[in-house]
Amino acid sequence: MSFPFHRPRRLRRTARLRAMVRETSLAPAHLIQPLFVHSGEGRRTEIASMPGQARLSPDLVAEEAARLDRLGVGGAILFGIPDVKDAIGSGAADPDGVVPRAIRAAKEAAPALPIWADVCLCDYTDHGHCGRLGDGGAVDNDATLPLLARAAVTYAAAGADVVAPSDMMDGRVGEIRDALDEAGFAETVAICSYAAKYASAFYGPFREAAGSAPAFGDRRAYQMDPANVREALREVELDLDEGADLVMVKPALAYLDVVRVVRETFDVPVAAYAVSGEFSMVKAAAERGWIDGDAVAREILLSIRRAGADVILTYFASELAERL
Repeated sequence: MSFPFHRPRRLRRTARLRAMVRETSLAPAHLIQPLFVHSGEGRRTEIASMPGQARLSPDLVAEEAARLDRLGVGGAILFGIPDVKDAIGSGAADPDGVVPRAIRAAKEAAPALPIWADVCLCDYTDHGHCGRLGDGGAVDNDATLPLLARAAVTYAAAGADVVAPSDMMDGRVGEIRDALDEAGFAETVAICSYAAKYASAFYGPFREAAGSAPAFGDRRAYQMDPANVREALREVELDLDEGADLVMVKPALAYLDVVRVVRETFDVPVAAYAVSGEFSMVKAAAERGWIDGDAVAREILLSIRRAGADVILTYFASELAERL
């Protein structure tokens, strides 16, 4: 039987009816707010390409953590911007670095708020690549693994609930898991692997914010080819075998098909990162009056949830939580 017997519009007639049969939910608890951390006290530096976002000193990260906690946001992930960089990114593992200090401050201000720490060397190396360079200027995968593991243990010791390796080195999840377990964090610190991180053009504003653009070349030799989906499943499987507790797809919006196939293939929590380029495009169009930025942001995040993401890392987390 069809029209006029079946009328789907009957359940769309009012807001309460629509809410009653809504298939996908979007709540503050699903969202993780990225925060950029630099040195100093009371220091906030606006990021021109990401309206409303800023580099924050550790004390201001603590204030923001307390606000996110009050809003019911699912957590915050921290990215460090050191004062000094070197060839091996040694600042990433400095116990007195900006990220460990921000973690300690955030956990003191908001003990219940889950704090994630991004684990990568690109922010800390003077060449901007995600690992230690070997002969010929290519990233040396295996020589990078101990450096990443030391950084992860440093963040765990500072109080991080989740460490999130984003470097895309082969074998890094296993190396980090072993190091965390040996350091006494086997039961307390989870790993969210950037398992399917693509070599994307959507990262531009982030690289300005974090000062992490490579000084030469690009990252296509270790980040994934945007044309590939089956490879993403292999990457996810490998990271789960090495001990990842959650897996991430990055970027999100242009890779919803990847989010969906990962969700359908693996019975583990799936995160997706709605990256800086996605955020900045919405903000730029909204500033020109071309779109309703708030409504578009909600629609984008809902699409990511609908594709299967349990958790969304997004720069919209804070402002949308106030409205949700």
